[in-house]
Amino acid sequence: MLRGGAFKPRTSPHDFQGLGVEGLKILREAREETGLPIVTEVMDTRFVELVSEYADMLQIGSRNMQNYPLLAEAGRSGKPILLKRGMAAGLCEWLGAAEYIAKEGNLDIVLCERGVKAFPAGEYSRCLLDLNVIAAVKAETFLPIIVDPSHSTGVSTMVEPASRAAIEFGSNGLIIEVASDRAGAPAPKCDAAQAISPGILRDIVEFIDARQEYLERRKAKAAV
Repeated sequence: MLRGGAFKPRTSPHDFQGLGVEGLKILREAREETGLPIVTEVMDTRFVELVSEYADMLQIGSRNMQNYPLLAEAGRSGKPILLKRGMAAGLCEWLGAAEYIAKEGNLDIVLCERGVKAFPAGEYSRCLLDLNVIAAVKAETFLPIIVDPSHSTGVSTMVEPASRAAIEFGSNGLIIEVASDRAGAPAPKCDAAQAISPGILRDIVEFIDARQEYLERRKAKAAV
């Protein structure tokens, strides 16, 4: 899928907040051009219906993981939901947030580990990437879980090793920020430090493909 933020929750109200409806229109054009489904964040109950008109999947960001009216409204939208873990949320709180969506009859939920606040935050990475939670989620629920190595590390050079580690831990997928490496291409308006090049993304995809082939060979060998 192609994820892009039309509405951007920022720590400072003076930072770039996204393009709003214009951003949604751009995402729709990208879907038409590439054939990729679109996932984008919804931040307000008032905008769930609007964003649902454009997006194939709604993202609930870390800051809104415990915005219970928003969770319920998103659940009623009929769209699949990408639910990011809160920056200081325990497993019980995270799964409780998912239950608010499920309670509305919507079980199309994908959980996303994006790192939690801890002592190292800001010293060498943005957050602590909690890979242990992958196994815990799989033990407690049937929901798929993916990992965001971009927001958790906040450093582009750390995204590839974090991605490999997440896949080794059993993550069902990754959500990664990518920026163009073409000469003269504009830098991302936010989170530029964590965006990787298309070449690095290709390396990550090749690693995933190779690992999947290895697992399939091992499974076939065990069945003999």
